[in-house]
Amino acid sequence: MPPPVKLAIIGGGPSAFYVASRLLSLLPLKDPMSPPLRVHMYDRLWAPHGLVRYGVAPDHPEVKNCTNKFDATATDPRFRFFGNVNVGSTPLHSIPHALHLPLTSILNSYSHLLFATGCTMPTQHPAIPPSVYCVPALSLVHWYTQHPSQPPPPALDKISHLTLIGQGNVSLDIARILLTSPSVLRQYDVPEHVLEVLSRSTVKHVSIVGRRGPLEVAFTTKELREMINLPEASMIPIEPTLLTPPSGVTLTRQQRRTLELLQKGSKNLPGSTPKSWSLHFYRSPASLTPPSSASALDTANLTLAHTRIDPATSRAVPTGETSTLPTSLIQRTAFFDPALRHLRSSAGRITSSEGSALKNIYASGWAANGAKGVLASTMIDAYAVASTILSDIVQSSEAVTTTAPPPPEMGMASDELLNHRPDLDALPSEIVHGIKDGMVTQYNDWKVIDAEEVRRGEALGKERERISWEEALSFISRTRP
Repeated sequence: MPPPVKLAIIGGGPSAFYVASRLLSLLPLKDPMSPPLRVHMYDRLWAPHGLVRYGVAPDHPEVKNCTNKFDATATDPRFRFFGNVNVGSTPLHSIPHALHLPLTSILNSYSHLLFATGCTMPTQHPAIPPSVYCVPALSLVHWYTQHPSQPPPPALDKISHLTLIGQGNVSLDIARILLTSPSVLRQYDVPEHVLEVLSRSTVKHVSIVGRRGPLEVAFTTKELREMINLPEASMIPIEPTLLTPPSGVTLTRQQRRTLELLQKGSKNLPGSTPKSWSLHFYRSPASLTPPSSASALDTANLTLAHTRIDPATSRAVPTGETSTLPTSLIQRTAFFDPALRHLRSSAGRITSSEGSALKNIYASGWAANGAKGVLASTMIDAYAVASTILSDIVQSSEAVTTTAPPPPEMGMASDELLNHRPDLDALPSEIVHGIKDGMVTQYNDWKVIDAEEVRRGEALGKERERISWEEALSFISRTRP
């Protein structure tokens, strides 16, 4: 039988849960060939599920069905979740109530380590630095999902034109939320205080800007179809020449369907609705000029560099032309250099700067690949990483079979950073004290809060009504034995 395995997972989002689920299912509890196993998951947020809770658009409840699988994973007695715990070298200023856990405490307590932390920091565009007129779209998403970082509500009652930089699903999610009546959103998982701000919104138009063309957009046809069918908004028609594919190019099914939808246009005729939206292809931010006065009616001027696709590299390159787009507020959704925003890894293994794999240390999801992909691709990646971990745990001669990819051609670093003989059920002392003090949440705590949020939502005729950390802390303390 293989030696005992104690895996720490840093991150509590879908990638983390998919890896945990896969390992626990491939190493069944009652199988005599399975090694003694513990999987402990740590998340800086007090509630689990990461972007499923704090990123998925509230009007897409079907996407959150994966949490049923995560709930099933949490019933395995070998699994434990510890929320409101920030693992790192310094305390987390954006979530001051999170318990600080040094990475050394993890290394001393576990035999295996997986980083599934996501990719939480948006990359700033050098041409449009942060200002009152330019903010990361992540702050708006965190606002309408009631993220524990508690970003301030946007001044939607003071802007009429919003520009989104990036043509992915996040941009379309934000545009759809702002262009949909609060009376429609009220049935979904939208907090009451968010609905109140949305009810006072004066946003009339949303521009969605991308460096490439319609064949390279990152949003899905499902998201585009939802935009086209918005009941109170219409799409500004796109120049037909932009929707004609280059000669000799074979379109994928999704590209062909995207062009068909864009050529058809929105359900509502342009100009027939109180709100509108537009897609701006082959445009890249070049500079931002604030308004000349402080009047709320004045708009900033966003200078856009015109681009084209270089056929040799498939990259967007400037043509030398520019144009100006007046706008009240810019939100950046694009990650312009994702390669610098994830851990160095190969085939799921964290590697040193010299290219050697760090023994028993892994990365999955956005932590390994950057901010890209959807839940389906996240699951596929997570299962592959789980197979890599399993191949390190179980020798090929053992009864448990794996589908691990061939090991990459790399050396293994000689240093062992983890504890190869950990106490399976012992926890870092910081976590023991955090649980005792009521500052660390566990999965049973989450299920109590989950049920209470659903109960409150049902009373309001909606999916759920979210609870803040302060209220959750008080509520949990009353329900714990």
